[in-house]
Amino acid sequence: MMTCNNRLATKSLCAATAILGIAGASFGQTVSLTGAGSTFAYPLYSKWFDEYHKLDPNAQINYQSIGSGGGIRQVTEGTVDFGATDGPMTDDQIKAFKEKRNCGVLHFPTALGGVVPTYNIAGVTGVLNFTPEALAGIYLGKITKWDDPEIAKANPDVKLPNANIVVAHRSDGSGTTYTWVDYLAKVSPEWKSKVGVATSVNWPVGLGGKGNEGVTGLVKQTPNSIGYVELIYAAQNKLLAGKVKNKAGTFVDATLDSVTAAAEAASKDMPDDFRVSITNADGAAAYPVSTFTWLLIPEEIKDQAKLKVIKAMLAWALDKGQALTTPLDYAPLPKEVVAKEVKAIDLIH
Repeated sequence: MMTCNNRLATKSLCAATAILGIAGASFGQTVSLTGAGSTFAYPLYSKWFDEYHKLDPNAQINYQSIGSGGGIRQVTEGTVDFGATDGPMTDDQIKAFKEKRNCGVLHFPTALGGVVPTYNIAGVTGVLNFTPEALAGIYLGKITKWDDPEIAKANPDVKLPNANIVVAHRSDGSGTTYTWVDYLAKVSPEWKSKVGVATSVNWPVGLGGKGNEGVTGLVKQTPNSIGYVELIYAAQNKLLAGKVKNKAGTFVDATLDSVTAAAEAASKDMPDDFRVSITNADGAAAYPVSTFTWLLIPEEIKDQAKLKVIKAMLAWALDKGQALTTPLDYAPLPKEVVAKEVKAIDLIH
């Protein structure tokens, strides 16, 4: 039996892990679980499920990185045991889930991350500053040159080329997209009215890539391009990530601290269903394109062996699993959110 991490755990979490008996959750029989969804969270989930398998060798958890839209669709259809998304399900999606599955669906935040503007510009090797107006203008197709005054004024010491901007975006249903356009809708009335917020939108301009991997590849291969990806994808591929001007007027990097700062207000007043947006958050230190990422778990799991493993895996993820977030450029969950989630595990039956 493992011990609880004192920094993150609460008494209720210790009790939960003890009751669930994590190391023996599979009852000594092979239990195979399949999940699908978020590419944003794939590096973390891949690591988590590998480490959890070491704890319980009979628990085999396969995760398919297909995008949040696909994860919501597949968990609704019942073709996977759990989904994963970076944009919470809408009321209509939850209604469709209930009609299809005859039970509810629970959102469990697992970590925090930042979506960054990443770029490949000839002759530019430093970190650029992006205003909300610049990002909205680029993705609306209204700012088309890298030396546009809106970009240049935020980067007075950078020689920007008079080159056409090549815009890259997701081609699949995506929680990373949801986070990006949720931010754009908050800072641009034109974006909100013309394009809106969803995991898939009708893009005014640009080239589509599948997954965070696809957008990363497009930016890496395409001169004078810009895209949006989860921070770890930019870091792993040695792509530059820009600073974004936040609500307080500060240009902020996506870091563990700035993403955590964006979640501070939400963590103190988290709704019971855990569906919350933290883009364009208040606070001088907050990175404005931040999000929770969620696992989507059916309330009712009839297979008792799978039920036991899913509940034990969640308890582990909220405790020991949180220590694996920071090495992969995700921020761990606030302790107030962890305490609330531990109680929500009991809702799975």
